[in-house]
Amino acid sequence: MTKRKIIIAITGASGSIYAKLILDVLATLQRSQKNDLLNIGVVLSDNAKVIWNTELENQDYKNYPFTFYTKNDFNAPFASGSAKYDTMVVIPCSMGTLGRIANGISNDLLTRAADVILKERRKLILVARETPYSLIHINNMKTITEAGGIICPATPSFYSQPKTIEEVAKTVVDRVLDLMNIENDTFRWGN
Repeated sequence: MTKRKIIIAITGASGSIYAKLILDVLATLQRSQKNDLLNIGVVLSDNAKVIWNTELENQDYKNYPFTFYTKNDFNAPFASGSAKYDTMVVIPCSMGTLGRIANGISNDLLTRAADVILKERRKLILVARETPYSLIHINNMKTITEAGGIICPATPSFYSQPKTIEEVAKTVVDRVLDLMNIENDTFRWGN
């Protein structure tokens, strides 16, 4: 059985709660030994740390059982297609990062990893966090979509009647988990 290899990248866009919730789910799955996850690598931008501290008022990102890589660590395994990482999620994804990915600017590990995922025709999911979008943002999203990436805006749903901010944010994370093909017990329309 092939083991999953996943990259989680966190940028300095507002929405650290999305990153926290996906890391929580992946940590639980990894501990449960029921999932086929093997390698989860995490890249946090410097701005992501600042925004996490501001929005969540903690540094809990340091407590996850994953391997963390610095932004300039081009020796990270997923800086090359030969490492065969199958999925990359950028959550939240700033428009600056999205623009660099769309234009092939691999100036740090995060953008290099995204470039590798796209060139290898693997799954790239960008959880875009901006409003409103400019035409430049829309054109960059179009370019990434045409290259095989998935744009998943951080747009929550409300038909599950979420009661807390975490439940609202989880509606976005649940969609991302579905896109990652990770088993996810969540509200399903019509069930």
